[in-house]
Amino acid sequence: MAAAAAAAAAAVGGSQSPQPEVPAPGLALDKAATAAHLKAALSRPDNRAGAEELQALLERVLSAERPLAAAADGEEAAAASGGGGPGAAEEEALEWCKCLLAGGGGYDEFCAAVRAYDPAALCGLVWTANFVAYRCRTCGISPCMSLCAECFHQGDHTGHDFNMFRSQAGGACDCGDSNVMRESGFCKRHQIKSSSNIPCVPKDLLMMSEFVLPRFIFCLIQYLREGYNEPADVPSEKDLNKVLQLLEPQISFLEDLTKMGGAMRSVLTQVLTNQQNYKDLTSGLGENACAKKSHEKYLIALKSSGLTYPEDKLVYGIQESSAGTSTLAVQGFAGATGTLGQLDSSDEEDQDGSQGLGKRKRVKLSSNTKDQSIMDVLKHKSFLEELLFWTIKYEFPQKMVTFLLNMLPDQEYKVAFTKTFVQHYAFIMKTLKKSHESDTMSNRIVHISVQLFSNEELARQVTEECQLLDIMVTVLLYMMESCLIKSELQDEENSLHVVVNCGEALLKNNTYWPLVSDFINILSHQSVAKRFLEDHGLLVTWMNFVSFFQGMNLNKRELNEHVEFESQTYYAAFAAELEACAQPMWGLLSHCKVRETQEYTRNVVRYCLEALQDWFDAINFVDEPAPNQVTFHLPLHRYYAMFLSKAVKCQELDLDSVLPDQEMLMKLMIHPLQIQASLAEIHSNMWVRNGLQIKGQAMTYVQSHFCNSMIDPDIYLLQVCASRLDPDYFISSVFERFKVVDLLTMASQHQNTVLDAEHERSMLEGALTFLVILLSLRLHLGMSDDEILRAEMVAQLCMNDRTHSSLLDLIPENPNPKSGIIPGSYSFESVLSAVADFKAPVFEPGGSMQQGMYTPKAEVWDHEFDPVMVILRTVYRRDVQSAMDRYTAFLKQSGKFPGNPWPPYKKRTPLHPSYKGLMRLLHCKTLHIVLFTLLYKILMDHQNLSEHVLCMVLYLIELGLENSDEEESDEEASVCGPERCHDSWFPGSNLVSNMRHFINYVRVRVPETAPEVKKDSPASTSSDSLGSLQSSRRPKVLQRENSGTAQVFSLVAERRKKFQEIINRSSSEANQVVRPKTSNKWSAPGSAPQLTTAILEIKESILSLLIKLHHKLSGKQNSYYPPWLDDIEILIQPEIPKYSHGDGITAVERILLKAALQSKMNKRIIEEICRKVTPPVPPKKVTAAEKKTLDKEERRQKARERQQKLLAEFASRQKSFMETAMDVDSPESDIPMEITTAEPQVSEAIYDCVICGQSGPSSEDRPTGLVVLLQASSVLGQCRDNIEPKKLPITEEEQIYPWDTCAAVHDVRLSLLQRYFKDSSCLLAVSIGWEGGVYVQTCGHTLHIDCHKSYMESLRNDQVLQGFSVDKGEFTCPLCRQFANSVLPCYPGSNVENNPWQRPSSKSIQDLIKEVEELQGRPGAFPVSISSETNLSKEMESVMKDIKNTTQKKYRDYSKTPGSPDNDFLFMYSVARTNLELELIHRGGNLCSGGASTAGKRSCLNQLFHVLALHMRLYSIDSEYNPWRKLTQLVEEMNSQLGNEEQQPEVPVLYHDVTSLLLIQILMMPQPLRKDHFTCIVKVLFTLLYTQALVAVSVKCNEEDRSAWKHTGALKKNICDAEKSYEVLLSFVISELSKGKLYHEEGTQECAMVSPVAWSSESMEKYLQDFCLPFLRITSLLQHHLFGEDLPSCQEEEEFSVLSSCLGLLPTFYQTEHPFISASCLDWPVPAFDIISQWCFEINSFTERHAEQGKALLIQESRWKLPHLLQLPENYNTIFQYYHRKTCSVCTKVPKDPAVCLVCGTFVCLKGLCCKQQSYCECVLHSQNCGAGTGIFLLINASVIIIIRGHRFCLWGSVYLDAHGEEDRDLRRGKPLYICKERYKVLEQQWISHTFDHINKRWGPHYNGL
Repeated sequence: MAAAAAAAAAAVGGSQSPQPEVPAPGLALDKAATAAHLKAALSRPDNRAGAEELQALLERVLSAERPLAAAADGEEAAAASGGGGPGAAEEEALEWCKCLLAGGGGYDEFCAAVRAYDPAALCGLVWTANFVAYRCRTCGISPCMSLCAECFHQGDHTGHDFNMFRSQAGGACDCGDSNVMRESGFCKRHQIKSSSNIPCVPKDLLMMSEFVLPRFIFCLIQYLREGYNEPADVPSEKDLNKVLQLLEPQISFLEDLTKMGGAMRSVLTQVLTNQQNYKDLTSGLGENACAKKSHEKYLIALKSSGLTYPEDKLVYGIQESSAGTSTLAVQGFAGATGTLGQLDSSDEEDQDGSQGLGKRKRVKLSSNTKDQSIMDVLKHKSFLEELLFWTIKYEFPQKMVTFLLNMLPDQEYKVAFTKTFVQHYAFIMKTLKKSHESDTMSNRIVHISVQLFSNEELARQVTEECQLLDIMVTVLLYMMESCLIKSELQDEENSLHVVVNCGEALLKNNTYWPLVSDFINILSHQSVAKRFLEDHGLLVTWMNFVSFFQGMNLNKRELNEHVEFESQTYYAAFAAELEACAQPMWGLLSHCKVRETQEYTRNVVRYCLEALQDWFDAINFVDEPAPNQVTFHLPLHRYYAMFLSKAVKCQELDLDSVLPDQEMLMKLMIHPLQIQASLAEIHSNMWVRNGLQIKGQAMTYVQSHFCNSMIDPDIYLLQVCASRLDPDYFISSVFERFKVVDLLTMASQHQNTVLDAEHERSMLEGALTFLVILLSLRLHLGMSDDEILRAEMVAQLCMNDRTHSSLLDLIPENPNPKSGIIPGSYSFESVLSAVADFKAPVFEPGGSMQQGMYTPKAEVWDHEFDPVMVILRTVYRRDVQSAMDRYTAFLKQSGKFPGNPWPPYKKRTPLHPSYKGLMRLLHCKTLHIVLFTLLYKILMDHQNLSEHVLCMVLYLIELGLENSDEEESDEEASVCGPERCHDSWFPGSNLVSNMRHFINYVRVRVPETAPEVKKDSPASTSSDSLGSLQSSRRPKVLQRENSGTAQVFSLVAERRKKFQEIINRSSSEANQVVRPKTSNKWSAPGSAPQLTTAILEIKESILSLLIKLHHKLSGKQNSYYPPWLDDIEILIQPEIPKYSHGDGITAVERILLKAALQSKMNKRIIEEICRKVTPPVPPKKVTAAEKKTLDKEERRQKARERQQKLLAEFASRQKSFMETAMDVDSPESDIPMEITTAEPQVSEAIYDCVICGQSGPSSEDRPTGLVVLLQASSVLGQCRDNIEPKKLPITEEEQIYPWDTCAAVHDVRLSLLQRYFKDSSCLLAVSIGWEGGVYVQTCGHTLHIDCHKSYMESLRNDQVLQGFSVDKGEFTCPLCRQFANSVLPCYPGSNVENNPWQRPSSKSIQDLIKEVEELQGRPGAFPVSISSETNLSKEMESVMKDIKNTTQKKYRDYSKTPGSPDNDFLFMYSVARTNLELELIHRGGNLCSGGASTAGKRSCLNQLFHVLALHMRLYSIDSEYNPWRKLTQLVEEMNSQLGNEEQQPEVPVLYHDVTSLLLIQILMMPQPLRKDHFTCIVKVLFTLLYTQALVAVSVKCNEEDRSAWKHTGALKKNICDAEKSYEVLLSFVISELSKGKLYHEEGTQECAMVSPVAWSSESMEKYLQDFCLPFLRITSLLQHHLFGEDLPSCQEEEEFSVLSSCLGLLPTFYQTEHPFISASCLDWPVPAFDIISQWCFEINSFTERHAEQGKALLIQESRWKLPHLLQLPENYNTIFQYYHRKTCSVCTKVPKDPAVCLVCGTFVCLKGLCCKQQSYCECVLHSQNCGAGTGIFLLINASVIIIIRGHRFCLWGSVYLDAHGEEDRDLRRGKPLYICKERYKVLEQQWISHTFDHINKRWGPHYNGL
């Protein structure tokens, strides 16, 4: 057909004129016309001609020859081949396609038209990695369900268990898909099943698409074939990426088509799956050379991938195919030959035969043809299949993946694609293994597969039709096959077992996880899992797979050298077992829940046992594990155990029907037991030479994510074995495995051949603890799921208080998501609320941020604390201690038990009947002998025993008494006493009766040197333990002698005998002799002294030992008195609590009571023993040695008391220091630091140097300084004038404009002044430092400046990485470690004037004014005393430099002439202003609270003032310009007008900022200042201030108001006190200013300023007071610091009057009865009306020209509110959704780490290189511009706040917490977060008080990179 098409094309070209020969590029019109013409042709009923024409056109447009050949040959060729390079032709082709699809119309209209027919029932939005999506567990059917943000927010999920997450691998939105989620969770758009009302798609709309798309897709495939050159090695990433970049537009075009909706998708599906189309286009027949070439390339690619094209007769296959015939011994399956060394398969069979092992049937993989078809054959029948093939070949390019997934909403496509995917599964695995980028590729694979396999219906269909399970298992098997090594477990030389090598990349990088995760995913579907469990062949293969992991990562104990290289492969091993073995196991288990599924369990157990048997054979295991080896990986054992547990718990199977014979049980028990013993060895530090990694393994084994699949099944399997094997055999095995058999002798000395003495004790503790766990754990032996959950939770909470999320993490849940106990499920929450109390997060100011914690309820400690469970679940041993400490504390606190309690004994839940046999362990002689021996040894104080051992011994005895079955009926039978005893140790096996059995003599083997040999009395503590080098097999000299002496029970000999019997019983193995194993290899010959036999006289029974122990523990003779002798009731109705607190003494009493209750004999014997006065326990004789220890004890006690005393003293000193220095808000009662406490009568202040510790005054040659931190601050600039705080913008509309901040207003004012007035005068009229002002704070400690210098030197030489930079002068205060960066010299002399309370009014105000002026006029030198360069003056200079360098240049230089002295002058008094203003803010913005401020004791303003004053006096103000003149003298009219014309005028006095004037006046005076001068300055300035207030009012009034006031005032002008009446003054001001133009042009825009309310006299008074208050506050603060006067406290409404009287403005005779009038504070130095008129004249002359500005400058906003951070929304999601997709305003990209400034709301890129300017990243830059070096940013993607302070930064924490009071840093959990107002307040407080540096501890340098 292709040939026909070509011929037709030639004909058409000739005959039909409308079609241009070669499509002319760029002629859209022509294209449209052609398209329209073709569409018409195709619409005719007979459309053959049209079809052929179209084909010909497409052939030409889409010919694959030109572009890619060119691209492949490199750019030069491309340029030659047609000018436009490769890109142009492609674009042209795309244009044609768009035109043709649209059939002549516009492409966009066409898209819209198609969209109208979209029956969008599914969302199907596809996303890639890092996309933020949601998962709702309440709505999800499949655990993988996910929703895009839009669908999630459109749906209703209130109260659901949902979370937000960052997609790891990409995904797709499941909204609308009822297979994956419940319909109730669908969003509004996808709720309606809309298919019914969508009209049918008109035929002609998509007709063109059906013709064009096949060619387009074929063209794409040809490109892919062309671009893939199969090189000798793996194709380089670069080439592949190049091809992909070229194809970007084509694939994007396809992707856009998929987004047009359902109608277009179904066309695409038709095209992609139509097999006829594919065959016609790609067969490569016909004469088209290009097509042929491309087909050949395709075949080559197939072959090189190790795949065959079935038609070819040759089989191209990798070696695997041929290997199908060989079978490997034991494992027996294809392809493993290569790994086992170069053995040919035939040799292998022979070797196998020569082994004398019983042959077992071997498992082969099912016939190799089936394998072959799975692994090596691919046949492509449609475009879809070949597209997927190339997608895989190119390693899953993101665009292709997205296109393939975008098609999924089409049901037909979904099925076809899934089948194709399965067909390519083996190929995917091969590509994945070879890939360099396996991580990215894994993610992309899972991105696809999770969409396909989460759907149960689909998974079932594919399983049935495509053998999905066979394929998956085979592929996994093949994958692991490639990294097998020979196992070295047990029998290194002859082992036939192979295991995976954990060091290989495949395991180390988790390359297998996509395949395993798919497998787990499909096993979660019941229908699929059932197929798996029914298919015997599959189970066999799977067990084969699992056995690869059995025994991997073998550890061998290093005995001599420490390992050189610590391998970290163990993590790979644990991950592999969990993911590849355990998780599929949990998946299968979740389907075995009911009786009907018994068959499945039987199958699994059967094949599991077969695999285990094969394994034992393969490693040549007989009965003894190889020494010094351990592997933690026994997945076969664990499969077996877990299916057994399920069978008994859920399926009511009879346990014995699925258990193997005794011999197998013995073998099964060995390796899990070996792990338990090794754990004890590792914790006893016996494996230290293996490095830290072995500890890591021991910890991972019990860690919460693994314990469920590792230690729990192991312990359970041991419990099963113990319940079925002979108890004596089991117990002796345990002690032998733990290597403590030799320790269990009555002799005081022994030799241990296998254990060093220092490890004996902890190994013995380990063995006993293991027995206790084995006997008391009920996890799989009858506890219900809820009980288990409760026990786990209690254990975790007892160790430590936990947050909700850490509890979720620590409680092992079934790893399989469908198993039922889902974290966060209902039962979790209800159990949590039952056992724990929530402690809400608390905040100490300056403390660390607490999270919400759960802590156990009291009754949990009282009844449920279970040490056994705690021991089982602790990763770190210290957690056990922590739990005990908390338990002790609880008992003390609740008064239940005062002393040191022992772990409490807890009654267990009853055993499931199948496991009753477990209790026989407690009633076997071997255990009783061990217990008896240990009790005896403890009583005799033998070495290496501990309280812990005793505790466990008593626990076991008590367990035995609780679980004794037979009540003794034959009381008389036991009268026969010890003489008639037929066995030398104990008569029977019941503990109750054995307890009272007296043992008279024991024969022991002891070293000749032991004390027993010398026939001593029973030995006291043996002094040294002899070499532990004697063979553990004791020689068989133990022929019984009938003398009634008990033999030393040789545990080991017994055990071997039992084992021998069992072996002999199984007849098949009868001919096998057990290899004799001697342990000679461990014993050093000749080193041990000879053993001899000694006979010890014992004459004790367990009961008598217990009673004596009671005496020993209580330290009193005869301390035990049977309680029933007094109160017979105790025996009749015993009230033994289920749970008992207490220590050893109470434990012994409890046991004796239980023993007495269980048999009358015991009761009688106890009474008898107590009647005999017990002989003193041997060790009570005080030997000389002991006396020595006693003295030592006493000395120690005294030393301890001394130390206690010292510590207490130290603590009290520290406390007083803390109170004075560290508090952020300390109570007022504190005594201030020395600095301010100097009493008035002392003339010189005394300072302590915290470095050298000397006290003394500060002097010129050795000045003292205060430790200070200088920092630039813009907090003041953030004050705003309205109370409503700004909100953080969360929509595009809300934006923040900073024009209303204090800083902006002051800037505008200064620049306005500078426009019209003389620069030098402007710089005296205002203050700067609202932004970037220098704030000085101190911790209050002083040091000599020379001491400080040497301290800095030592810091510089100290190479320790500090959190601060010494080069920048930073250090921490040597005493309180507060951060600091400078030292402020203290001025010699007193802090406080000699008589600060002196009456200010001794001189008239006029005299004082003169004095002030004279003092100011003096030349500005340092005081005479230090006219020469002294140390002090040098320090003053240097600290001034520091102050200047603290802030950036732009915040210091405001003058028009840079570097002018006026600038420095302005800067200096502004520093004083900044510090006063900030202190005012710290006090809450007013002085109502009064008192010495909290900052008072740490204030350095006094010292700062001295430094500033000394420097300011160096700049004398020209007396002409000194504002003081203008305030206090009348100037002749003429003067002021002079020079107005030729240069800019001075700033009028009324435009001056009065507070700035105050500081200038005071700092110009010589220090220390006299109080009356200060008051005088304040009085004068107050008159100016008051006038300013009146002027401002007059401007604010409207015309009528003004005339009214003018009138009222004029009437009162002649009253006596006219100068003190605001009405008079106001009327005067108005009349004066009316002379100028100030009040004119009352145009419309003025009305804005006019307040509509008419001014009453009250409102007027209030306005005037408010206007003056800020000045009064600052002045009072200044007075408080300079003269040390306390501030009075007051109500807010009387603040004005209180402050003014405190400042001495109020005349003393002022009465408080009538309402207070602010004007009464006025004290005019010159006649008021004259001076006012002079001031107003200046204003008038300015407003002549600039009325507008004149008015603006008069209205000053002086009432600033406190600064605040932005107000944040309640729910974090609102911030997140808006900002995480917001584009950056600088680089217009969406930042990777977006952040937002919490001070001003600016959006910035954290660490974004895109926005870097002069090596500063954006956040650092912003912190300098917005906060003068302090930035507070909220990191959007992490929900945490980061603080930048100068060159350092720290993570502050989060102010958003979840419902459980926890942070969610990095949004890992994705739970909804809510604002925590307290935390935000703390943050704001730290910002305002500038204490970030002191409170946050973890600072690091940011190197401008944030």
